[in-house]
Amino acid sequence: MRENKEIIKKVRKIEIKARGLSRQLFSGEYHSAFKGRGMAFSEVREYHYGDDVRSIDWNVTARLSHPYVKVFEEERELTVMLLVDVSGSNRFGTHHQFKEELVAEVAATLAFSAIQNNDKVGVILFSDKIEKFIPPKKGSSHILRIIRELITFQPTSNGTDIGEALRYFSNAIKKRCTAFLMSDFYDDNYTDALKIARGKHDLVAIRIADEKEQRLPDLGLAKFYDPESGETTWVDTSDSQIRDDFAARYARHVARVEETLRKYGIDQAVLFTGEDYVKELKKLFERRGGR
Repeated sequence: MRENKEIIKKVRKIEIKARGLSRQLFSGEYHSAFKGRGMAFSEVREYHYGDDVRSIDWNVTARLSHPYVKVFEEERELTVMLLVDVSGSNRFGTHHQFKEELVAEVAATLAFSAIQNNDKVGVILFSDKIEKFIPPKKGSSHILRIIRELITFQPTSNGTDIGEALRYFSNAIKKRCTAFLMSDFYDDNYTDALKIARGKHDLVAIRIADEKEQRLPDLGLAKFYDPESGETTWVDTSDSQIRDDFAARYARHVARVEETLRKYGIDQAVLFTGEDYVKELKKLFERRGGR
Protein backbone atom coordinates (compact mmCIF):
# COMPACT_ATOMS: atom_id res chain seq x y z
CA MET A 1 0.00 0.00 0.00
CA ARG A 2 2.82 2.40 0.91
CA GLU A 3 4.55 1.57 -2.39
CA ASN A 4 1.37 2.43 -4.30
CA LYS A 5 1.09 5.74 -2.45
CA GLU A 6 4.69 6.58 -3.34
CA ILE A 7 4.05 5.80 -7.00
CA ILE A 8 0.90 7.94 -7.03
CA LYS A 9 2.88 10.76 -5.42
CA LYS A 10 5.58 10.51 -8.10
CA VAL A 11 3.00 10.41 -10.89
CA ARG A 12 1.26 13.48 -9.51
CA LYS A 13 4.55 15.36 -9.15
CA ILE A 14 5.63 14.73 -12.71
CA GLU A 15 2.09 15.44 -13.97
CA ILE A 16 2.14 18.92 -12.40
CA LYS A 17 5.62 19.67 -13.73
CA ALA A 18 4.85 18.34 -17.22
CA ARG A 19 1.67 20.43 -17.50
CA GLY A 20 3.59 23.59 -16.64
CA LEU A 21 6.48 22.79 -18.97
CA SER A 22 4.09 22.05 -21.81
CA ARG A 23 2.60 25.54 -21.58
CA GLN A 24 6.04 27.10 -21.17
CA LEU A 25 7.52 25.27 -24.16
CA PHE A 26 4.88 25.85 -26.76
CA SER A 27 2.97 29.03 -25.84
CA GLY A 28 0.56 28.43 -28.71
CA GLU A 29 3.23 27.17 -31.12
CA TYR A 30 2.28 23.50 -30.92
CA HIS A 31 0.38 23.49 -34.21
CA SER A 32 3.12 25.22 -36.20
CA ALA A 33 5.73 22.85 -34.76
CA PHE A 34 3.91 19.59 -35.44
CA LYS A 35 0.95 20.01 -37.77
CA GLY A 36 0.84 19.94 -41.54
CA ARG A 37 4.49 18.90 -41.98
CA GLY A 38 4.24 16.98 -45.24
CA MET A 39 1.02 15.30 -44.17
CA ALA A 40 -1.60 13.86 -46.49
CA PHE A 41 -3.66 16.53 -48.24
CA SER A 42 -7.36 16.38 -47.40
CA GLU A 43 -9.25 19.36 -48.86
CA VAL A 44 -9.30 23.12 -49.30
CA ARG A 45 -11.46 25.53 -47.33
CA GLU A 46 -11.91 29.28 -47.10
CA TYR A 47 -9.20 31.20 -45.32
CA HIS A 48 -10.02 32.21 -41.75
CA TYR A 49 -8.31 34.90 -39.72
CA GLY A 50 -5.32 33.38 -37.95
CA ASP A 51 -4.64 30.64 -40.53
CA ASP A 52 -1.02 30.14 -41.51
CA VAL A 53 -0.45 32.03 -44.78
CA ARG A 54 1.93 29.25 -45.84
CA SER A 55 -1.12 27.00 -46.18
CA ILE A 56 -2.82 29.20 -48.79
CA ASP A 57 -3.63 27.37 -52.02
CA TRP A 58 -2.73 30.09 -54.52
CA ASN A 59 -4.20 28.29 -57.54
CA VAL A 60 -7.64 27.96 -55.97
CA THR A 61 -7.38 31.46 -54.52
CA ALA A 62 -6.68 32.94 -57.96
CA ARG A 63 -9.46 30.94 -59.59
CA LEU A 64 -12.14 31.91 -57.04
CA SER A 65 -10.82 35.40 -56.22
CA HIS A 66 -10.97 34.59 -52.52
CA PRO A 67 -8.27 33.13 -50.26
CA TYR A 68 -8.41 29.38 -49.65
CA VAL A 69 -6.09 27.21 -47.57
CA LYS A 70 -5.01 23.61 -47.88
CA VAL A 71 -6.22 21.35 -45.10
CA PHE A 72 -4.08 18.37 -44.14
CA GLU A 73 -5.46 15.31 -42.46
CA GLU A 74 -3.42 15.87 -39.29
CA GLU A 75 -5.06 19.26 -38.73
CA ARG A 76 -8.00 17.26 -37.42
CA GLU A 77 -6.08 14.65 -35.48
CA LEU A 78 -2.38 14.05 -35.05
CA THR A 79 -0.74 11.03 -33.51
CA VAL A 80 2.39 11.59 -31.42
CA MET A 81 4.56 8.54 -30.73
CA LEU A 82 7.26 8.43 -28.07
CA LEU A 83 10.03 5.88 -28.73
CA VAL A 84 11.78 5.66 -25.37
CA ASP A 85 15.11 3.91 -24.81
CA VAL A 86 14.98 2.04 -21.46
CA SER A 87 18.32 0.21 -21.84
CA GLY A 88 20.90 -0.03 -19.07
CA SER A 89 22.95 2.98 -20.17
CA ASN A 90 20.08 5.29 -19.23
CA ARG A 91 20.46 4.34 -15.57
CA PHE A 92 23.38 6.74 -15.33
CA GLY A 93 23.63 10.32 -14.15
CA THR A 94 26.06 12.54 -12.22
CA HIS A 95 23.98 15.68 -11.60
CA HIS A 96 21.31 14.50 -9.14
CA GLN A 97 19.37 12.99 -12.02
CA PHE A 98 19.63 9.80 -14.06
CA LYS A 99 19.19 9.94 -17.81
CA GLU A 100 16.04 7.81 -17.46
CA GLU A 101 14.55 10.44 -15.11
CA LEU A 102 15.22 13.19 -17.63
CA VAL A 103 13.61 11.07 -20.35
CA ALA A 104 10.51 10.54 -18.19
CA GLU A 105 10.08 14.30 -17.65
CA VAL A 106 10.51 15.20 -21.31
CA ALA A 107 8.30 12.36 -22.54
CA ALA A 108 5.56 13.32 -20.08
CA THR A 109 5.74 16.94 -21.25
CA LEU A 110 5.38 15.96 -24.90
CA ALA A 111 2.53 13.60 -24.03
CA PHE A 112 0.65 16.35 -22.19
CA SER A 113 1.14 18.70 -25.13
CA ALA A 114 -0.47 16.14 -27.42
CA ILE A 115 -3.41 15.45 -25.10
CA GLN A 116 -4.06 19.15 -24.50
CA ASN A 117 -4.27 19.64 -28.26
CA ASN A 118 -6.75 16.76 -28.61
CA ASP A 119 -4.21 14.50 -30.30
CA LYS A 120 -3.45 10.87 -29.64
CA VAL A 121 -0.22 9.77 -27.98
CA GLY A 122 1.39 6.35 -27.84
CA VAL A 123 4.61 4.91 -26.44
CA ILE A 124 7.15 2.27 -27.40
CA LEU A 125 9.57 1.34 -24.62
CA PHE A 126 12.60 -0.50 -26.00
CA SER A 127 15.95 -1.97 -25.01
CA ASP A 128 17.46 -4.47 -27.45
CA LYS A 129 13.87 -5.64 -27.93
CA ILE A 130 10.41 -4.14 -27.67
CA GLU A 131 9.70 -4.01 -23.95
CA LYS A 132 6.22 -2.45 -24.08
CA PHE A 133 3.86 -0.92 -26.65
CA ILE A 134 1.12 1.46 -25.52
CA PRO A 135 -1.16 2.12 -28.52
CA PRO A 136 -1.99 5.78 -29.20
CA LYS A 137 -5.10 7.08 -27.48
CA LYS A 138 -6.53 10.31 -26.07
CA GLY A 139 -7.63 11.22 -22.57
CA SER A 140 -6.38 12.06 -19.10
CA SER A 141 -6.46 8.48 -17.83
CA HIS A 142 -4.30 7.43 -20.77
CA ILE A 143 -1.73 10.11 -20.05
CA LEU A 144 -1.54 9.09 -16.39
CA ARG A 145 -0.95 5.49 -17.46
CA ILE A 146 1.92 6.65 -19.67
CA ILE A 147 3.52 8.63 -16.84
CA ARG A 148 3.19 5.67 -14.49
CA GLU A 149 4.93 3.40 -17.00
CA LEU A 150 7.69 5.94 -17.61
CA ILE A 151 8.63 6.16 -13.94
CA THR A 152 8.05 2.57 -12.80
CA PHE A 153 8.81 0.33 -15.78
CA GLN A 154 11.56 -2.25 -15.28
CA PRO A 155 13.01 -3.58 -18.57
CA THR A 156 13.77 -7.26 -18.96
CA SER A 157 16.93 -6.57 -20.98
CA ASN A 158 19.78 -4.06 -20.70
CA GLY A 159 21.01 -3.83 -24.31
CA THR A 160 20.13 -1.29 -27.00
CA ASP A 161 18.68 -1.92 -30.47
CA ILE A 162 17.34 1.30 -31.97
CA GLY A 163 16.84 -0.40 -35.33
CA GLU A 164 14.45 -2.94 -33.79
CA ALA A 165 12.43 -0.14 -32.19
CA LEU A 166 12.20 1.77 -35.48
CA ARG A 167 11.19 -1.33 -37.44
CA TYR A 168 8.47 -2.15 -34.93
CA PHE A 169 7.27 1.46 -35.01
CA SER A 170 7.14 1.55 -38.83
CA ASN A 171 5.10 -1.67 -38.90
CA ALA A 172 2.78 -0.83 -35.99
CA ILE A 173 1.88 2.75 -36.95
CA LYS A 174 0.63 2.94 -40.52
CA LYS A 175 -0.75 6.46 -40.52
CA ARG A 176 1.85 9.22 -40.75
CA CYS A 177 2.61 10.72 -37.34
CA THR A 178 5.16 12.77 -35.42
CA ALA A 179 7.53 10.54 -33.46
CA PHE A 180 10.18 11.40 -30.88
CA LEU A 181 13.10 8.98 -30.64
CA MET A 182 14.55 9.48 -27.14
CA SER A 183 17.88 7.76 -26.54
CA ASP A 184 21.57 8.23 -25.81
CA PHE A 185 22.10 6.50 -29.20
CA TYR A 186 24.71 4.00 -28.00
CA ASP A 187 24.01 1.76 -30.98
CA ASP A 188 25.54 1.82 -34.46
CA ASN A 189 23.19 -0.41 -36.45
CA TYR A 190 20.02 1.57 -37.03
CA THR A 191 20.59 3.67 -40.15
CA ASP A 192 18.51 1.49 -42.53
CA ALA A 193 15.55 1.38 -40.14
CA LEU A 194 15.93 5.12 -39.54
CA LYS A 195 15.76 5.84 -43.25
CA ILE A 196 12.55 3.82 -43.64
CA ALA A 197 10.89 5.37 -40.57
CA ARG A 198 11.88 8.88 -41.71
CA GLY A 199 10.25 8.25 -45.08
CA LYS A 200 6.93 7.30 -43.46
CA HIS A 201 6.81 9.65 -40.48
CA ASP A 202 7.93 13.01 -39.11
CA LEU A 203 10.78 11.80 -36.92
CA VAL A 204 12.51 13.90 -34.25
CA ALA A 205 15.61 12.83 -32.28
CA ILE A 206 16.12 13.74 -28.62
CA ARG A 207 19.62 12.69 -27.58
CA ILE A 208 20.05 12.29 -23.82
CA ALA A 209 23.53 12.83 -22.37
CA ASP A 210 25.47 13.39 -19.17
CA GLU A 211 28.46 15.68 -18.83
CA LYS A 212 30.70 12.97 -17.35
CA GLU A 213 30.22 10.80 -20.46
CA GLN A 214 32.33 13.26 -22.42
CA ARG A 215 35.53 12.92 -20.39
CA LEU A 216 36.76 10.78 -17.50
CA PRO A 217 37.59 12.65 -14.30
CA ASP A 218 40.96 11.97 -12.65
CA LEU A 219 39.91 9.65 -9.80
CA GLY A 220 42.96 7.41 -9.68
CA LEU A 221 42.31 3.66 -9.88
CA ALA A 222 38.53 3.25 -10.15
CA LYS A 223 36.11 0.40 -10.77
CA PHE A 224 33.67 0.89 -13.67
CA TYR A 225 30.47 -0.99 -14.37
CA ASP A 226 28.82 -1.36 -17.80
CA PRO A 227 25.05 -1.49 -17.15
CA GLU A 228 24.34 -2.96 -20.59
CA SER A 229 26.88 -5.80 -20.64
CA GLY A 230 27.04 -6.29 -16.87
CA GLU A 231 30.84 -6.28 -16.99
CA THR A 232 33.09 -4.49 -14.52
CA THR A 233 36.66 -3.33 -15.03
CA TRP A 234 39.34 -1.37 -13.19
CA VAL A 235 40.62 1.77 -14.91
CA ASP A 236 43.56 3.99 -13.97
CA THR A 237 41.89 7.35 -14.57
CA SER A 238 45.07 9.20 -13.56
CA ASP A 239 46.55 8.10 -16.92
CA SER A 240 46.05 11.08 -19.26
CA GLN A 241 46.25 8.84 -22.35
CA ILE A 242 43.33 6.74 -21.08
CA ARG A 243 41.32 9.90 -20.42
CA ASP A 244 42.16 11.25 -23.90
CA ASP A 245 41.15 7.95 -25.55
CA PHE A 246 37.87 7.97 -23.64
CA ALA A 247 37.10 11.53 -24.76
CA ALA A 248 38.02 10.69 -28.37
CA ARG A 249 35.67 7.68 -28.41
CA TYR A 250 32.80 9.80 -27.13
CA ALA A 251 33.52 12.52 -29.71
CA ARG A 252 33.43 9.90 -32.48
CA HIS A 253 30.13 8.58 -31.12
CA VAL A 254 28.57 12.05 -31.18
CA ALA A 255 29.92 12.75 -34.67
CA ARG A 256 28.41 9.48 -36.02
CA VAL A 257 25.01 10.25 -34.53
CA GLU A 258 24.94 13.81 -35.79
CA GLU A 259 26.14 12.83 -39.25
CA THR A 260 23.40 10.19 -39.52
CA LEU A 261 20.64 12.53 -38.37
CA ARG A 262 21.85 15.27 -40.67
CA LYS A 263 22.00 12.86 -43.62
CA TYR A 264 18.33 11.98 -43.24
CA GLY A 265 17.17 15.49 -42.36
CA ILE A 266 16.05 14.63 -38.83
CA ASP A 267 15.66 17.45 -36.30
CA GLN A 268 17.61 16.96 -33.07
CA ALA A 269 17.84 18.32 -29.54
CA VAL A 270 20.62 17.32 -27.11
CA LEU A 271 19.57 17.35 -23.45
CA PHE A 272 21.97 16.95 -20.52
CA THR A 273 21.04 15.63 -17.09
CA GLY A 274 20.94 18.23 -14.34
CA GLU A 275 20.66 21.11 -16.82
CA ASP A 276 17.74 23.29 -17.90
CA TYR A 277 16.51 21.43 -20.96
CA VAL A 278 13.57 23.78 -21.62
CA LYS A 279 15.77 26.22 -23.55
CA GLU A 280 17.04 23.50 -25.89
CA LEU A 281 13.55 22.14 -26.51
CA LYS A 282 12.22 25.63 -27.23
CA LYS A 283 14.98 26.12 -29.81
CA LEU A 284 14.00 22.82 -31.44
CA PHE A 285 10.31 23.68 -31.65
CA GLU A 286 10.98 27.24 -32.83
CA ARG A 287 13.13 25.87 -35.66
CA ARG A 288 10.37 23.50 -36.69
CA GLY A 289 7.64 26.15 -36.40
CA GLY A 290 9.65 28.68 -38.39
CA ARG A 291 9.80 26.60 -41.55
